[in-house]
Amino acid sequence: MDYSPIWISLRTAAASTAITFVLGILAAWLCVGVKSKRKKAVLDGILTMPLVLPPTVAGFFLLYIFGAKRPVGEFIETVFGIKIAFSWVATVISATVVSFPLMYRSAKSGFEQIDQSMIDEAKMMGLSDFGILVYILVPCTLPSIISGTVLSLTRGLGEYGATAMLAGNIAGKTRTLPLAVYSAVAAGRMDEAWIYVVVILAVAFTTVFIMNCFGDRGGTVKL
Repeated sequence: MDYSPIWISLRTAAASTAITFVLGILAAWLCVGVKSKRKKAVLDGILTMPLVLPPTVAGFFLLYIFGAKRPVGEFIETVFGIKIAFSWVATVISATVVSFPLMYRSAKSGFEQIDQSMIDEAKMMGLSDFGILVYILVPCTLPSIISGTVLSLTRGLGEYGATAMLAGNIAGKTRTLPLAVYSAVAAGRMDEAWIYVVVILAVAFTTVFIMNCFGDRGGTVKL
């Protein structure tokens, strides 16, 4: 029994969730601050795109960007000595891209419900835009942000398509739980596949339970 997919998936989900937490909140803050409805619609469409694209298509674009023979991938490998494609870093990038819209839209939904008069009063008192984000927007929308974080964690843990395209299915290196389930079933090791499935089900159930708890407190997620 190979337990490395569990460890790899947990590391990947934790890293991607930390990244999406920061980027999702900042992106939501940026989008909410855009005054033009047309520009906001375009920006929102771009940031939400990974949510509606098939994961394999998202993985194709990532491979096109970070591939060893592509400008970005080659630049990173030359300057930083890091090869993105078919590495653990690739699993994190894949999970981050596909889970980012969940965090972004959760935070954006919460920010849009904040009373504008509260923000105007904070500005009159000399609070900066970033200060408003830290001291007003985030604390007042904590249930939505936590819901988005939990959703991002679970989405990152269950990512398959983009990861298979960019990171591959390398045992002990990039083989996450979903890839391990596929590999075990393909090899006829059903008992092993069941263990991986039970782990994923346990995480999924815990996620739903947490989401229900915060949903009762008014945390909402609009997709």
